[in-house]
Amino acid sequence: MRAPRAHYPPRVEFASNLERIEQQANALRAAAVAAGPAAAVPTCPDWTVHRLVRHIARVHNMVRGALDTEPSVRMPPAEQPPEDWAELLAWWDQQLKAMLGDLRAKGPDVPCWVFGITDDVALARSGFWARRQAHETAIHRLDAEHAHAGSAEPGAVPSLVFDPELAADGIDEALVLMVPRKLARERPDAEGTVLFHAADAGRAWLVRLVPGEIPQVGPADEVATDASVVGTADAVYRAAWHRPTTAIVNGDRALVDVLRTP
Repeated sequence: MRAPRAHYPPRVEFASNLERIEQQANALRAAAVAAGPAAAVPTCPDWTVHRLVRHIARVHNMVRGALDTEPSVRMPPAEQPPEDWAELLAWWDQQLKAMLGDLRAKGPDVPCWVFGITDDVALARSGFWARRQAHETAIHRLDAEHAHAGSAEPGAVPSLVFDPELAADGIDEALVLMVPRKLARERPDAEGTVLFHAADAGRAWLVRLVPGEIPQVGPADEVATDASVVGTADAVYRAAWHRPTTAIVNGDRALVDVLRTP
């Protein structure tokens, strides 16, 4: 599956993504420690905070392997994080620091293994992982904040508002890369158009679903759609990643539900 070139490279600069990874990881860690390892994560059914931290730690370890693997080579499996809570936190700290160090040392243009777009070698670059981890870490930071709040209500974490630039880029990544990658396997029997509009970021996306095909994503060039997801960039970002949101969903909600991130 090849991602549309019109949406690459991302609008957020490489260095900004690295700063955001660090900021979001620090906030995720603080919320996870405050919630405690046994706390439920209401935005990820059946997950505890312990499992959430194990997940993000293992992902950051996996990225280190990806950065050192050629695009055409099968990537080695990630290491297994420790089970003990204190050891797990320390191990994650190490993986995060090492991943950021590797990214800074390589810069955005070093060829490496990536998922989903490996048929396009021009896109298989280290900058892919800076963007991917900015959003991986931000969304799971949101999960940790909901765990600390003990609620999946949209207003449970009033102090957290993602800035429009980060949020809009995360909407783009979800719709252009992550959702098509998932639906390329599932080929759902769905037909229609869905508009995503992040008002304060001045950006909009039109997703066109055709039965049995990978959805096509492009700029919003029509107003009459079968469904729409509208709000601030922060709200639409959460909606695109199927997290609690104040975004307004109109029209055929079944079409919006098809566009679930993996």
